[in-house]
Amino acid sequence: MFAATAIGVSHLVQSTTAGALHGFSMVGFIIAANVFKFPFFEFGTRYAAATGKTLIHGYAELNKIWLYAYMAVTLVSTFFVTATVGVVTIGFMENLFHLNELTNFPYTTHFLLFGGCLVLLIVGGFSVLENLIKILGIILVVSTCIAFVAALIQGPQTPASLFPSFGDSGWLFLIPLMGWMPTAVDLSTWNSMWTIEKVKQTGYRPTVRESVNEFRFGYWLSAFLAILFVTMGAMLVYGSGQQVPTNSVEFSAFVIELYTTSIGKWSFYFISSAAFSIMFSTFIAVLDGYARAVRTSIEVAFSKSLSTKFSFVIITVIASGSLGLIFLFQELGSFRLLVDTATTISFLIAPLIAALNFRLVMADKIGSENAPGRLLKFVSYCGLVFLFSFSVWFVFTR
Repeated sequence: MFAATAIGVSHLVQSTTAGALHGFSMVGFIIAANVFKFPFFEFGTRYAAATGKTLIHGYAELNKIWLYAYMAVTLVSTFFVTATVGVVTIGFMENLFHLNELTNFPYTTHFLLFGGCLVLLIVGGFSVLENLIKILGIILVVSTCIAFVAALIQGPQTPASLFPSFGDSGWLFLIPLMGWMPTAVDLSTWNSMWTIEKVKQTGYRPTVRESVNEFRFGYWLSAFLAILFVTMGAMLVYGSGQQVPTNSVEFSAFVIELYTTSIGKWSFYFISSAAFSIMFSTFIAVLDGYARAVRTSIEVAFSKSLSTKFSFVIITVIASGSLGLIFLFQELGSFRLLVDTATTISFLIAPLIAALNFRLVMADKIGSENAPGRLLKFVSYCGLVFLFSFSVWFVFTR
């Protein structure tokens, strides 16, 4: 579930763009973001497995003010994040099916995607989501590895250095790149909710070690794939003079071309289907995650259990608001502006969520046998410094 959420905009859009525009010069920052954010995502799974409660419950137990802070953060990010993932998914969907051209209506793909996901979540729920994601994720992982090897064999497009120094535009792109690398830290609450939901679905409660190991596999798989996407951007585009498109449909065609250039034109429909599939699974996971987060936050804040119908209302409101935001940014004519805005917001709110997650996995909260070890604690302290430092730097200099 985590890998499917992470392998989306941060990989297909941000990592590919980083390689295409800046070669390998941003690889170090991508690795740093994955390493230093890792503990705070892992803590979501660890806390849920140890306590049987979500991180959102934990925030409220620390102090109700942290619950309200999380709710405010979620309110800010929900529509931007969903809209960003949605517009990228729309691009890949339109590039594959050309529905807008077939119907001669410019928003056919928009309404079909949002409406279809609403129906799937309302009718099928978590079990459909999880099973769908497993299949789609495997397809994209295999095809990306093949394209990566082919890109290495083909070699770089430019004789110039693939490790250039990046100027002002590079520094401006750095925060949006790391904002969703591998994804937004506030999405760590979803790990805790999905961990608990899986127990309900299967009737089996795994140990903390089992839950954490399963999460770690998905996390480092997504980190590994980010490097592959950067490599393809650097090897196949950087220095070639090819421009990175700013329109979502054109950008999806640009990404698919990276694959077909490496593997061959015959692979167009195979790769297009895989890329759309993983973006579709990311989008539906984001809709499900935010709906769960909003519902759980309201239930915890007001100590009241909400009906299933209320969940349908929440999902519909999130979908409608995000679709409206997509139309607004399309009027502004800037696909990249929407992506960079969402990813920057996510990075700036990351330090608060990271600090709360770290506090919740101390021995006094989950028991010494379930608390993180010395190495993980050390990485956590480094991660907090990393997130706070870059956030302060961005606010005061940019």
